Amino acid sequence: MSDTDQAIQEDVVEQADTKADTKEPKPEAPKLTRKQAEALALRVEAALLTTDRPMTTGKLSDLLGGFGGKAIQDAADQLNEVYEKSGRSFRIEKVAGGLQVLTLPQYADVLSELHKSRAQTRLSPAAMETLAIVAYQQPIMRAQVESVRGVACGEVLRSLMERHMVKIVGRAEEIGRPMLYGTTKGFLEAFGLANLKDLPKVEKSKVPQL
Repeated sequence: MSDTDQAIQEDVVEQADTKADTKEPKPEAPKLTRKQAEALALRVEAALLTTDRPMTTGKLSDLLGGFGGKAIQDAADQLNEVYEKSGRSFRIEKVAGGLQVLTLPQYADVLSELHKSRAQTRLSPAAMETLAIVAYQQPIMRAQVESVRGVACGEVLRSLMERHMVKIVGRAEEIGRPMLYGTTKGFLEAFGLANLKDLPKVEKSKVPQL
């Protein structure tokens, strides 16, 4: 490298360092007063009570005036404290990357009686078994699912896709490029999971093996 090239390189590095030093820090969101926090909590509650699907903190923030994700989550935590102290039958839970009002597990029998009509939409044992294999082993090919179950699974997978529980997530790097299957956001919502890390922990020997 010539002296001229070295001088140019040093000048570029120096300019970059100067820009980094003069870069203004990102302003922090203003702290809410107690009255503002209480008002925001009530608005978050109203929004969540009128929807049957999870809402992300970002969407709630946009809907309620751009308070920021942390303020929304703080509001949800504040509401849950109130619900717990007053013995309410529900809580705000993290589901599929968003927030949703869900009843506590001990009231499942009440809801099952109230919504008997939903019994017709329950998954069959075959569908549940197939869904479990996909959930724990995704991304997975149909042939691999069938290898674990020992039976053809084409119709079951198609049924799970129609129910928005399973989707095609790509193609395998094998001859014929077979499709790979994985679970959907609808799967997380249906089982009340925030993400796949919340899947029940099972003994390694009981996890469906390929």
